Amino acid sequence: MSRNTRSDLAIPLLVIVLVFGLLTPLHADSDKTIKQILSTNSAPEGVVFEIATGDSNGLSWAIPKVQTYIKQLREKFPELSIAVVTHGREMFAMQETATKQNQAVHQTVRSLTRDQDVPVYVCGTYAGWRGLAEEDFPDYVDVAAAGPAQINDLVALGYTRIIISNKNRNQNEKTPVSQSD
Repeated sequence: MSRNTRSDLAIPLLVIVLVFGLLTPLHADSDKTIKQILSTNSAPEGVVFEIATGDSNGLSWAIPKVQTYIKQLREKFPELSIAVVTHGREMFAMQETATKQNQAVHQTVRSLTRDQDVPVYVCGTYAGWRGLAEEDFPDYVDVAAAGPAQINDLVALGYTRIIISNKNRNQNEKTPVSQSD
């Protein structure tokens, strides 16, 4: 009986990631989704922000954008459950060794997790492909077995998924979403 190696698991995991990727809309309007949530009288079960920019510096703009959205959501729904999952190249900025180069991102994520009770997940599968383990990320970052699976689990619990990608990077970047728009 042969022992499974990373390469034995790589193909099935790649197929799973590609299938989830194909099921993800090519362009999601995060501002529109936030406006829709804010226009309702009752909160969704929760909100999960999916960050997949494919850009190693993506968290430098995506985390502040998510932080703005969280502030708006929590103003209307203070008890709303919120999570953040990052599973693209940008997630490697969350490594312990990248703290100095990405100080603002780390400070914001630390604040989200510790002060605002918002878990921030990175993809353990993708990290493993790069030879990284849970210990390579700070204690305020949760390492999910697989980012897409973590998102699907939250969606199955009734969370609304909001996609943050390069496609919606510049949406109203300087203008906060207004409930009256």
